[in-house]
Amino acid sequence: MEKHKVNVDLEKVQQFSAGARAQGRQFANLGMATVFLVLVLIYTALTQTGNPTGMFIVAAAVIGAYMAMNIGANDVANNIGPAVGSKALTMMGALLIAAVFEAAGAILAGGDVVSTIRKGIVDPSAMADQMTFIWAMMGALLAAALWLNLATWLGAPVSTTHSIVGGVVGAGVAAAGMGSVDWGKMGAIAASWVISPLLGGIVAALFLFLIKRVILAKDDMLEASRTWVPVFVGIMAGAFSMYLVMKGLKKLWVPGVGMLWLIGFGSAALVWAGTKPLVAKASYGLENRRKSVAKLFTVPLICSAALLSFAHGANDVANAVGPLAAIVSAASSADMGTGKVALPLWVMVIGAIGISIGLLLYGPKLIRTVGEKITKLNQMRAFCVALSAAITVIAASWLGLPVSSTHIAVGGVFGVGFLREYLSTKPNKKAKTTSEKKKRERRRLVRRRELLTIVAAWVITVPASALLSAGLFYVFTHFAD
Repeated sequence: MEKHKVNVDLEKVQQFSAGARAQGRQFANLGMATVFLVLVLIYTALTQTGNPTGMFIVAAAVIGAYMAMNIGANDVANNIGPAVGSKALTMMGALLIAAVFEAAGAILAGGDVVSTIRKGIVDPSAMADQMTFIWAMMGALLAAALWLNLATWLGAPVSTTHSIVGGVVGAGVAAAGMGSVDWGKMGAIAASWVISPLLGGIVAALFLFLIKRVILAKDDMLEASRTWVPVFVGIMAGAFSMYLVMKGLKKLWVPGVGMLWLIGFGSAALVWAGTKPLVAKASYGLENRRKSVAKLFTVPLICSAALLSFAHGANDVANAVGPLAAIVSAASSADMGTGKVALPLWVMVIGAIGISIGLLLYGPKLIRTVGEKITKLNQMRAFCVALSAAITVIAASWLGLPVSSTHIAVGGVFGVGFLREYLSTKPNKKAKTTSEKKKRERRRLVRRRELLTIVAAWVITVPASALLSAGLFYVFTHFAD
């Protein structure tokens, strides 16, 4: 009895210590994030000395840095979450790889010219004057950052592009009325809420089903793996090479359709030829079971996480610095951001560092959500999710469909989960009793609670950031007057 009491007391002490450590980490993370924002403030204040409109650029740079951190905390989880959930990468290894490749993508391929009105959904000429436009873009940027922060705290992966689009719409309506918004483009964005996760889920499920048929259904799974794993890795290489050229390097080089296909097929053939002997060597000595097959996808999965992070950094850094570019343009001239503005390197560096800091400090929560809480992933299933993300973005771009990479990746995770759930509920000939059959039919492999939370967050992202942006615009203009 006394021994039991001691064990209970010891357990309470351990729980208290764990809670104290977690609380300490939260304060430390907040402190480091604050230091980054203060450094951005000091640097931009020094560079804008003597500029009469420099205070607006300084404020926008700090808000842009805050937005970049929230992109890192929320959006990057979709690239590396499956790799962590499948145990292909440790949390720390995934964070380091993603931080390096996100920053590299933002700085090397993010480009020094960014469209000043994100997606062209608001007509800047409808704004009353230069200051109205500046306050509108300031409100849009801060609203998007605040919404991402809230979504991260709730554990819901949302689209940063949709967040900034909602912010621009809300501020645009508040500043210039409903007529300033291109509602046709807004309709296309709304359609992407449905299109993106469905496409991602279907493509990921199809690849997993194919792997099950051509490898896992065979008596000698390792022999089938030696034939088919290099094929799937080659497809991944071709898809990612096209994805990187189309999305990650589009500001550096835009090849024609023929060249794009040549890059894709050439990469696929080279990687297939190089992977075949490596897979054959790695497969010998392994046991003929599913876990052994899954291990053969580990290295390709790690590579895909790195490549997705590079392309994401190149593409989504604009969500942090796009409205900042509009403010820089408006503060420097009277055109209110109707064209394009060359951004100095320091702006892109702030965006790149901010994404990496947000990922390292606050990314693990969303990484666990995507990689572990939706459905159980192994390297093979996570590989299908990554492959789906690349292929779906390419297909959607050619078809002119507006899609979100966030929704595609999360949809892919749901896709493989629901496929496994469907296959597990098929009649089991090996089940001997009725109770065994019923138990198998009731098996659920996708957590419905996570599904409802994520879908709800997706649906309200644009209206929530729009309402918040409109409110911030009214606050800014009120105090400015």
